[in-house]
Amino acid sequence: MMEQNALVVDGLTKQYRDFTLDHISFCVPRGSIVGLIGENGAGKSTAIQAILGLIQKDAGSISLLGKTEEEMDAATRNRIGVVFDGSNFPGALSPDKLNTVFQRIYETWDEDVYFSLLEQLSLPKEKKFKEFSKGMRMKLSIAVALSHHSEFLILDEATSGLDPVVRDDILDIFLDFVQDENHSILVSSHITSDLEKVADYIVFLHEGKIIFSKSKDELIYRYGIIKCGAAQFAAIDQQDIVAWRKQDYEWDILVADRDAAGKKYPKTIIDPATIDDIMLFYGKGERP
Repeated sequence: MMEQNALVVDGLTKQYRDFTLDHISFCVPRGSIVGLIGENGAGKSTAIQAILGLIQKDAGSISLLGKTEEEMDAATRNRIGVVFDGSNFPGALSPDKLNTVFQRIYETWDEDVYFSLLEQLSLPKEKKFKEFSKGMRMKLSIAVALSHHSEFLILDEATSGLDPVVRDDILDIFLDFVQDENHSILVSSHITSDLEKVADYIVFLHEGKIIFSKSKDELIYRYGIIKCGAAQFAAIDQQDIVAWRKQDYEWDILVADRDAAGKKYPKTIIDPATIDDIMLFYGKGERP
């Protein structure tokens, strides 16, 4: 039976002098896109580097495509595509020349897929990498990650620096990729609107700790923001409040079930909450 998760992270800990990634646990189910969110310095890149074995963890366990760190082999690594913000290739080489390089690196390299993606992403085959814009570099990195029959993509700020039209094209590629229910994606991003379009689950890291790991639909279809005055704020049950923020003349209150809150507090205004809103309340709001 195939492992139902592409990635399982259990109690992952990494301690630096001024920062600790603190016993984080989450998983990426096969066939899904999981968005890893959090402010700069929250630990997203540290988590991804530890998952890929690029830094030594202090505690916890990681399983990738059903293999523990001890069982990880070259064949399994070939099935993982990786894109970092700022991915680099030799500046003097063109995408055409890089094709030859990657044929030697990946046993599963598929040049037909690669050249098809170059065309789809409007990347010139003969232009040298050093002449590429940031957006073109990122698109090339994604094309490479998708061209060796990867089953699992790990992407760190992969849509960063891209204009909205190109980002939309890449998000469509991600959605196509996970149509095969054996394929999965972990993507860290500060562009939460991208994740609202494509993610199935959201993992929120704040100051090295996981605040929540929830389905995206639960976040955007159930959470809400009550806007009210002082008297209404005082009348709201503390148990219904996830977090609150005092604005100039009103209180904004994050609730986890806006429909239930609407019935319980019919005289208040309740707006839907975006993922950005939820991050802001958890990160900067007051807790009951």
